[in-house]
Amino acid sequence: MATAMITSDPAADEVRRQGLRRMRTLAVSLLGLAAVVYLLTLGRDGFLGFVNAGAEASMVGAIADWFAVTALFKHPLGLPIPHTALIPRRKDELGRGLQEFVGENFLQEDIIRERMAVATISARVGRWLSDPVNARRVVDEASEVAAIGLGKVRDEHVVDLVSEALVPRFREEPISPLLGGLLGEMVHDDLHHGLVDLALTELHEWLQENPDTVAQILGERAPWWTPPRLNDAVTSRINVELVRWVGDIRDDPHHHARQALDSMLAQLARDLLEDPETQERTERLKERMLDHPQVLESAISLWNALRRTLQTSLTDPDGAVRRRLLTEVCRFADRLLAEEALRARLDGIAADVAVFAVGRYGDEVTAVITHTIERWDGKEAARRIELHVGRDLQFIRINGTIVGGLVGVLIHTVSVLVGG
Repeated sequence: MATAMITSDPAADEVRRQGLRRMRTLAVSLLGLAAVVYLLTLGRDGFLGFVNAGAEASMVGAIADWFAVTALFKHPLGLPIPHTALIPRRKDELGRGLQEFVGENFLQEDIIRERMAVATISARVGRWLSDPVNARRVVDEASEVAAIGLGKVRDEHVVDLVSEALVPRFREEPISPLLGGLLGEMVHDDLHHGLVDLALTELHEWLQENPDTVAQILGERAPWWTPPRLNDAVTSRINVELVRWVGDIRDDPHHHARQALDSMLAQLARDLLEDPETQERTERLKERMLDHPQVLESAISLWNALRRTLQTSLTDPDGAVRRRLLTEVCRFADRLLAEEALRARLDGIAADVAVFAVGRYGDEVTAVITHTIERWDGKEAARRIELHVGRDLQFIRINGTIVGGLVGVLIHTVSVLVGG
């Protein structure tokens, strides 16, 4: 198994090393002081006897706690005493225990939902986005990423998508029910009227601006034997009536031609849903369209045109897409700050996502702890852990020295009272 290097910050490590060295010096100094006091008061009675007993107990406590702290990281005095150098020898077991501890105490659904509720993510996002600088930054970053992503999509990717995914799917899916249902809903809700109005307006304007073209088209279809002057009169009259008729349809929402169109579309929708013959013709038309080589070329051309338009607008700081995105982001931020129900719903979704992610991938996440520690060198891991927590562990030695001295004085007092 390869040994992984433990990353470190040299500057921070030097600060930790100095702190550890100071605390070790303090702990050793207290032990030395207790030893000196013990020697100076050895064999004395009275008050100095109490001092001697306290110093003796302080040395015992200091040495015992030094042994306990040192045994975590290495063998005390280099002696292979059982149950010492625990971290180098049992780092793998400690890693698995830490993994289980994190999984059982931090990655539980109740804890995650509680922390997500306390975090109030949506409110924080709303406050952050309410700053115009932050909103602009989000739009700029999203636009840049989108422009780069669009540039990565090549023509062959579009061809593969159309030929391997979309076309086979369209072949399998009957299109008649889809078209029939969509057309029926459009007719029922009068959604097609806007499109009809637009078409009539454009047609009327074109007929008015291109009378010569209309006359030429009608003239080409006139009998060869009719006199040219008669043809001109007839085509001119037809053009005038055609312009007037289209204008009447445009201006009259209840024109019989509109009603006939509505009736025709409604009947077509019913036929697409119910008439086998219409359905069969529609499916044949679909197959001919899908088999036509122009489908792929049209898809590529359409994609390239759309991509160029989007990229141009996305890369332009004042482009329409960026302006629209900025407007929507600011509007979303205002809604987050104003609508408590929206915040609650989004926070609930975020909590659900976090719970799902932890439930599905929590074991893999916590397993990183075990896998990483298993790859560490045992001695290096012990040195690094001692560097991080050793300073605080020295307080155990200091407390052992002080508490041991107090216990020693207490025991000596009891001995004197009992013996007296």
